[in-house]
Amino acid sequence: MATAEVKDFAVSSAPPTPAVTRREPEANKLFRMVMKYQASDLHLKAGQPPMMRLRGDIVKVNAPPLSGEDMERLLLPLLSPRQREILDREGGVDFSYVVGDDEARFRVSLFKQRGKLSLVSRRVNSSIPSFKELGLPDSIESLCHFPDGMIIFAGVTGSGKSTSIAAMLDYIAEREPLHILTLEDPIEFTFTDKKAYFNQREIGLDVIDWHKGLKDAVREDPDVILVGELRDVETFEAAINAAETGHLVFGTIHASTAPSTINRILDLFPVAKHNAVRKGLANNLRAIIAQKLLKGLKKPRVPTNEIMIVNPTVKKLIAEGEDLKLHDAIKMFYNEGMVDFTENLRQLVERGDIDKQTALEFAPDPEKLKMAFKGIKVSAPGIL
Repeated sequence: MATAEVKDFAVSSAPPTPAVTRREPEANKLFRMVMKYQASDLHLKAGQPPMMRLRGDIVKVNAPPLSGEDMERLLLPLLSPRQREILDREGGVDFSYVVGDDEARFRVSLFKQRGKLSLVSRRVNSSIPSFKELGLPDSIESLCHFPDGMIIFAGVTGSGKSTSIAAMLDYIAEREPLHILTLEDPIEFTFTDKKAYFNQREIGLDVIDWHKGLKDAVREDPDVILVGELRDVETFEAAINAAETGHLVFGTIHASTAPSTINRILDLFPVAKHNAVRKGLANNLRAIIAQKLLKGLKKPRVPTNEIMIVNPTVKKLIAEGEDLKLHDAIKMFYNEGMVDFTENLRQLVERGDIDKQTALEFAPDPEKLKMAFKGIKVSAPGIL
C-alpha cells in the first residue's frame, strides 16, 4: 500500500470548542483532500492514517493514524438524529453528504468494526457526464428509447453502474416529456428537470423502505422508474410488475457478466419458480449491461462494458434455459449493438483509453483478446 505525500492535511487532536462547532465540520478537510487529489474514494479506520483510492489503488496519506476518538469527533457530527439512531441500532448507516455549498457530493457508508467507527465514502460527480465523456459504447444511446421493459446494469460495487444509469436518465430527460421516478438509498445524483421532470425518493427519509416505495411507485404515474438494486424477491417482482404495466424500469445487480446475470436473478428464487421467472425475463427484459472500471490512460478510470440486448434469439434462449449460448448470441449480433468484454476491451485499446496490459488483465479470455489485437475474430457458432 503506497503512501501519498499530503502536506496540507492535519486533523486536530483537541476537542472542538464552541466556536469551532459553529463552523463547518472538520471532516470536510478529508473530503476536500479527496477532491484535490482527484481520488475516487475516502477510507477511514481507527489505527490507520486517512486513505484514498487513487487510480484504483488504496493509498495512505502521510499523516498520523486516527484514533477511535478522532473518528467519533470527525464523523458523528455528519449524522442527523435519524442516521445516528440507525447507526446505533444497526451498526451501520448509508447516506449522502454534501461538502460546503454543494462543492461536491459523497456517498457515505459509516459502520462499526471491532467496536470502532470506520468510513468508506465515494465521490459522486456533481454534474452528470454524457455517454461520450464516460466512454460508453454507442449502442447505450439506443437503449434509452425503449418505451417499457427492464434494463439491468450488472457489476460489483464501485463499478460505475450508478453513474452510467444517471447518464441514461439525463439523456432521456433532455429528449422526452416524461415523469422519471427514482428510489435510492441514498440519493446520489441530483437531477435537473428538463423536458422530463424527476421525483427522487430516498429510502428512510422520504419513504420507509424499498417495498413501500415500489408499491407506491406504480400509483405515482411514472414513465421511467429507477428501482436501485434488485436485492431480493420482493424488489425484483415489483420491478417486473412495473415493466409489465408499461413502465421503463432501471435496476442494478451484482453479477460479473451479462449472461451470468440471468442465473444471479434466478438465485433469488426457489427452484420451483425458475420457469416462471425465466418467462417474465424473456417477456420484459430489454437489455443487460455489465460494467467494470479499469485504469485509464487519458483519465483515471474507464468503463468497459458487455451489452446483451434481448432480441428474439436472446429471448428464446432465456426462456428455454439455454444460458450457455447467450455469449455466442452477443457475438453473433454485433450489428445490433451488442458487444462482449473481449471486443470492448479491444476497442478501448485501439482508442488509446487503456493499455494492452490492463486489457489482458481484465479480459475473460486473454488468448482470444490477443487474437483480436491481431485482427483475428472467432466467429460465433450456430446457436439455434
